[in-house]
Amino acid sequence: MSRLFVVRHGQARFLTDDYDRLSDLGKQQSEALGQAWLTASIRPLRAYAGTLERQRDTAAGVAAAFGGADIAFPETEVVAGLDEYPADELIAELVPRLRRDDPAVDRAASEFESATDDAARYRPVHRLLEAVMRAWVAGDYPLDSVSLPTWTDFSGGVRQALRSIMSEAPRSADVAVFTSGGPIGITVQTVLEAPEIKAAELNWRVHNASVTALTFSGSGARISLDSFNDVAHLGPEMRTFR
Repeated sequence: MSRLFVVRHGQARFLTDDYDRLSDLGKQQSEALGQAWLTASIRPLRAYAGTLERQRDTAAGVAAAFGGADIAFPETEVVAGLDEYPADELIAELVPRLRRDDPAVDRAASEFESATDDAARYRPVHRLLEAVMRAWVAGDYPLDSVSLPTWTDFSGGVRQALRSIMSEAPRSADVAVFTSGGPIGITVQTVLEAPEIKAAELNWRVHNASVTALTFSGSGARISLDSFNDVAHLGPEMRTFR
């Protein structure tokens, strides 16, 4: 059996114009994960990340920790199927319609629009994301933009990427995957054979630089969940969701 370590990217610059970039804390989280893997003798033979900068830079932080110990870390292969869902585009597409149909969404959108700082924006934007995800997963609102994926297409792409990664893994190997909360939620929901909406609900609980570990054989014909959202390598002051 092989082991799959699925890592959420470190803290990025949420609620800024450049979210797809690690914060200073995000870089520290990534390096702390690398140090923890060194201590635990976890030596990935393969490493993968999505195309997003925050995902690739998290992998780079782990690799830097290995390099500091003169231990090789595999070159990270980029797989687009590990990317996060397009949250901003989905909000722009669905929130105007949801506001007309759901007073709670309208209130959250109004709160967000009138907020004057990031702390005040955080709560309403999270409520908006929850509403958008529910509508997207359920397919209640057909998407007008042809550039946006349906939930079925997005989740199917994540599952296909993971199947390909597992099928390419050497026997009894450790494999590292650097991705985001959405694909991690889909991974756990799929393994547990839970309803689709659970993928979105799990997403909200995934810490930055957390590790979800699975054991698998072949292309995932046999796969089990060993741990979810592990942040033991991060001190309490380093644990973040956004």
